[in-house]
Amino acid sequence: MQGFKEFILRGNVIELATAVIIGTAFTAIVTALVEGIFTPIIANLFDTSDIAEATWNVTDTLKFGTGAVIAAVINFLLIAAVVYFALILPMAKFKERQAKRRGTTEEAAKETDVDVLQDIRELLRQQAQATPPATTQQ
Repeated sequence: MQGFKEFILRGNVIELATAVIIGTAFTAIVTALVEGIFTPIIANLFDTSDIAEATWNVTDTLKFGTGAVIAAVINFLLIAAVVYFALILPMAKFKERQAKRRGTTEEAAKETDVDVLQDIRELLRQQAQATPPATTQQ
C-alpha cells in the first residue's frame, strides 16, 4: 500500500492527469474554432455544405476527399499553436526570468551539467587505470 501511495503522490502522475484534463479542454476549444470558423470557409471554397464531403474531382471516377484532410491539418496546426503560445512560450519566459533572478542562465546550467559529467568520466578513467587488472589463476 505504501508503494501505491508514493506512486500516486509523485509529481509526474499529478502533472500527467492535469495535462490530460487541459488537453481535453483545448480539444473542445479547437474543435469549436475549426467547426465554427474554418469549416464554413473551406466548405465555401469547395462549394459544399460539409467540409468532410468536399472533394477534388480529377475525373468522373477519380475523386479525392480533400476536405477532411484539410480540416485535420488545420486542427493539428491550431492545437500546436495553442500549445506553443499558451504553454511552451510562457513557460520558457518564466524559466528565463527565474534564472535571471538566481543569477544564472540556462546555457550556463547546461554547461555546468556537461562539466560535471566530464569530471565524472575522468574520475572513472582514473579509477580504471589505478586498479590493476585482475589476474586469473589456473
